[in-house]
Amino acid sequence: QVEMVASGGGSVQAGGSLRLSCVATHPWFSSTCAGWSRQVPGREREGGATIDSRGVTDHADSVKGRVTISRDNAKNMLYLQINALKPEDTAMYYCGTGGDAPFPYCAIAAVQTLGPWGQGTQVTVSS
Repeated sequence: QVEMVASGGGSVQAGGSLRLSCVATHPWFSSTCAGWSRQVPGREREGGATIDSRGVTDHADSVKGRVTISRDNAKNMLYLQINALKPEDTAMYYCGTGGDAPFPYCAIAAVQTLGPWGQGTQVTVSS
């Protein structure tokens, strides 16, 4: 089984920052494309950022400049640093992983192929 458990969300005022974490249970995590997505109830899932096994990253235009995705393969961890949070960033944030797909196959356009997007962490941004 592949499990990605997200944490680190919370309630923050606009302009604040959060560092989301995700731990992977599968030992081959270091060889995978991984990423973060978010979803608001009633809306489609939105891709945020991706990172391939070599550390090459990509981001959605809506968050580029405010988000840094990173990974620590020794700890099987995936991270998302979000700065300058806006109320429209309020959503459930999910982490996912895929196959050994180096860029361009791990670009943000491919984020919806990742998963399993099981349990997210809630980010709530107030004005």
